[in-house]
Amino acid sequence: MNKENEHIGKRIGGFTRDNAATIIVLIFTVVGLFVSKDQSVGFFVNQLLERFFRNGFLVLALIIPVIAGLGLNFGIVAGAMAGMLSTIFIRYLASVECAACAEFYPCEVYPGCEPWVGLSGMSGLVLCLLLALPLAVLIGVITGRLYNKTRGQEMIASLIVGFFANGVYQLICLVLIGTLIPVDPRHIMIIPGGVGVQNTIDMGWNPQERVYDPEIHRVGMKYALDWIWRAPFGMMLAALGLGILVYMVIRRLRAKKNPAIVVQNKWVFLVNCVICGIVILLGLQTWLVPAAGVVVPGLRGIMIPGSFLAGVRDIPAVTGLVIVALCLFNHYFLKTKLGQDCRSVGQSQHIANVSGINVDRTRVIATVISTVLASWGMIVYMQNLGTVNTYGAYSNVGLFAVASILVGGASTSKATVKNAMIGVLLFNAMTIVSPGIGKLIAPNNANVEEYVRSFMVYGIIGLSLGLHVWKGHVAARNKNRLDIPDELNRSKAKTPMLDP
Repeated sequence: MNKENEHIGKRIGGFTRDNAATIIVLIFTVVGLFVSKDQSVGFFVNQLLERFFRNGFLVLALIIPVIAGLGLNFGIVAGAMAGMLSTIFIRYLASVECAACAEFYPCEVYPGCEPWVGLSGMSGLVLCLLLALPLAVLIGVITGRLYNKTRGQEMIASLIVGFFANGVYQLICLVLIGTLIPVDPRHIMIIPGGVGVQNTIDMGWNPQERVYDPEIHRVGMKYALDWIWRAPFGMMLAALGLGILVYMVIRRLRAKKNPAIVVQNKWVFLVNCVICGIVILLGLQTWLVPAAGVVVPGLRGIMIPGSFLAGVRDIPAVTGLVIVALCLFNHYFLKTKLGQDCRSVGQSQHIANVSGINVDRTRVIATVISTVLASWGMIVYMQNLGTVNTYGAYSNVGLFAVASILVGGASTSKATVKNAMIGVLLFNAMTIVSPGIGKLIAPNNANVEEYVRSFMVYGIIGLSLGLHVWKGHVAARNKNRLDIPDELNRSKAKTPMLDP
């Protein structure tokens, strides 16, 4: 019995060490929800979903470099800048002159002037994606070759890449645009004087938006992807629960014919099925039952109460499908020849090289894929936000994405789609409730809220990296020396060393 308790204790201790960052953030979030009395459940869920669809694509860009042995790629900041440059270029072309008065918006001569009509909505967004592709590929090839030259120190090199890319980006936007790159000095995106880009650029109004004021809004790329189809939250929640349930059942049935498929324990499977059933019922209740409840016809006195999630807004279904598509891409990419090469390189570069895999080429391809996905993720981020913060939107992209995937349980050598999705939800939940924690610590100091958020972000990254290094040292110490056979280790331990 004592041995069983000791075994269970070791398993619990190992699980706690492996998921320390996740557990800490989960506790922080629960405490924050408890002390944030002014935040309703509907407000919290609305904020969480908005941030999830805004940042989910960016975090998924980190998975392939981790699998390929490149560690946490802070260099996705350079990819994000490629997305921003393409967006700035398309927005500049979209702001054409008014045919009536030859003036840029706002037009004071012709009341019906609407100049942003050429590159708006999905057409402008697709052009941004296409323009960012070659630029991100070029940046990815350069940074990938740099990582091959700094083998073993890729994360430090990726940080330096981000700082260097920031300098090049600001040189382009502040100095070259208007000097070497000709622009119209009257353009609303150009700083008065004709040199440099304005600090904030409006993405413009999307024609699918319900409210339109021609005196305020302009046709552009704001919500171009989000507003294609906005589905009720309850319906999508029920669909998500049903999809996961069907996937688990099909996987279990396939495992009977294919022993290679690892399935869950029977009781774990039943518990997960019950959870999926509850999610489906909650989604149907949120979707079909009004907030005030409904009386069942024919049954006097029996009333179905409204869901506590009834206040959650419709969600951008197409953006969600794009994120799901990227999850499937990451999952099935690893089953291809190139994906298996990335996994082999991540496990052992020496063995991969002996096996005939071009290690340097594989690492460069992994970096290029991550950089391209980061550039596209930044475009998705900006269309959701509605504005382009020219000199600040990209600054914390790498930091927050790395913190998110670490919160989900990933490490510098292992990352999955599940880690990314859980991390995005938990990290953004933490940022939402951090003001409540800040008010609890210092009720009269609003700056404490940002201090708490920054402390948690940097603390999570430091804790996760520290635990990873510590576990590596423990594993090496247990094996004495990884590069020497155990028999030789034992013989050396028995033979005393002689001084020369």
